[in-house]
Amino acid sequence: MLAPHFAVTSSLLGNEDIGHGGFDAVVIAADLKEFQNIAALKEIFPKFENARKRIFIIDQKARLLVFQAYALGATHVLTHPVTQQKLLATLSDGDKSGIALEDASRGTQQAASCGATALASMFSAVLGGKPIDIADAKHAAGKIADSIANDGLSSWLETVRRHHEGTYQHCLLVVGVAVDFGLSLGLARRDIERLYSAAMFHDIGKAKIPLAVLDKPGKLDPEERSLIETHPTAGYDVLIATPGISPEILDAVRHHHEFLDGSGYPDALCAASISDVVRILTISDIFAALIEDRRYKPPMPRDRAYEIICNMRGKLEAPLVVAFKDVALSR
Repeated sequence: MLAPHFAVTSSLLGNEDIGHGGFDAVVIAADLKEFQNIAALKEIFPKFENARKRIFIIDQKARLLVFQAYALGATHVLTHPVTQQKLLATLSDGDKSGIALEDASRGTQQAASCGATALASMFSAVLGGKPIDIADAKHAAGKIADSIANDGLSSWLETVRRHHEGTYQHCLLVVGVAVDFGLSLGLARRDIERLYSAAMFHDIGKAKIPLAVLDKPGKLDPEERSLIETHPTAGYDVLIATPGISPEILDAVRHHHEFLDGSGYPDALCAASISDVVRILTISDIFAALIEDRRYKPPMPRDRAYEIICNMRGKLEAPLVVAFKDVALSR
């Protein structure tokens, strides 16, 4: 399937001579319901951590299997049957613009991988009714903040969009945009920490939403839209009894879709009831959603995304929208 297009080395899982790294991409087809396969992958995966793409092929689109693949280090997850065209398209960079992973700094690559792994762990914990590792999630978000400070937002956006998909891509983009927004505003380190923690947890409620709705290509119908709009309260309900989650983070998780004019959800809050952290997070969330790279839609240009935000008059804080221009267009 791949040999005419790539130089291919193949091996069975468990083979001690499976390789010594140096691969540009790795494709793994394994039954992730089997503990021994997971253990074997954990043992060999350090050899593949520098691969630009780590594609898992699983037997069914069961959420726990998808989360397990991402937790192991996947950048893409495909489900059987996989056509040659689909696999080649996933391996190929196609017509995507932006930097290649090898052009990004090692810190950016590692922060993105660490962030995706933490998100996968959180979503898996929610789905399985297990405790969320709050410290691990905050540590991963802190690494993202350091990456943004060192390498800039553009490097982060292109690295994440090129190598992560769906809800994980969105969450990673939101953390990066929110951090850069905070840096551009001159916020103190403590305030940046509050912001990246809120961003890291803001969409945890989406773990409760069926993948068929989350990953639907195209417009949602009214019933699906109503289901999506339950994710802020679902996230709030998951986190409210979790040690280490501050009231400020809970507020951000529940209210990041509220608007100043009261037209948002779930509580139809108005201006006076919406905190500064939520106001910053909401702008970051909208911008990240607009510039996402989705399977069915290329990313919107950043200037067009900012134009849409500017046109949301009365819903977003105008001085913050003005201050966001540099983040949206230049950083």
